[in-house]
Amino acid sequence: MPSRDIYHNTVKNALLKDGWTITHDPLKLEMGKKDLYVDLGAEQLIAAEKEKSKIAVVIKSFVGRSDIDDLEKALGQYILYNDILSEKEPERVLYLAIRNGVYIDLFEEPIGKLLLSKGRVKLIVFDPSMEVILKWIP
Repeated sequence: MPSRDIYHNTVKNALLKDGWTITHDPLKLEMGKKDLYVDLGAEQLIAAEKEKSKIAVVIKSFVGRSDIDDLEKALGQYILYNDILSEKEPERVLYLAIRNGVYIDLFEEPIGKLLLSKGRVKLIVFDPSMEVILKWIP
């Protein structure tokens, strides 16, 4: 079992406040002989449609020496998990959860805008002190 990100409980609490039910902590993915663990799996009932929306969440703190190095590692993990989820649980949408400060430093810059415009990653932007979700992108 992998170690938890420093913002694991923060994001978990933010999802609960946003009306999500945590169904997996962590969400185990199996691919052949390899086991991988996504930080959280969650579901939310969409009242208007009477259907469940399912997500998986990778939480990244971006506290390394280089935010670009952290971004490269996060994207690699995101792509790997997203490809496995598309095979194993295609109804579940994968999100990368990041602090608002990381969003401003990376995703409001040209490199982050490029990734978002290409649809490479879906983001949950959270406020770590208030433990609330600020944005879902897209």
